[in-house]
Amino acid sequence: MKLRSNLPRAIAVLAATFSCAALAQGQAGDTVVKGDPEAARAKVSMCIGCHGIEGYKASFPEVYHVPMIAGQNAEYIVTALQDYATGARNFPSMEAIAQSLSPQDMADLAAYYSSLK
Repeated sequence: MKLRSNLPRAIAVLAATFSCAALAQGQAGDTVVKGDPEAARAKVSMCIGCHGIEGYKASFPEVYHVPMIAGQNAEYIVTALQDYATGARNFPSMEAIAQSLSPQDMADLAAYYSSLK
């Protein structure tokens, strides 16, 4: 009998718990880090060795044409860096670099490169 009388309360507690979890997850996903192109100037040294040389081809792990990222869309750059960091995109040197970056670093680099022409 006690279980039945507590059932509505238990359902209400579960509903509140799931609502809070869903709200927190939604808010975390909505957080957008604003990039600062000036802050990126101290961070671009790891990028310019490959992405700053027109027509450059990397030779590890295979010969690969390195894309120019100057003028690229900032959201695309952030997404690409996040994908390399998680392994969703695969290229050894980019994975290592992206894994070393914070979300703020990624946003700063994206703001910097998207501002270039």
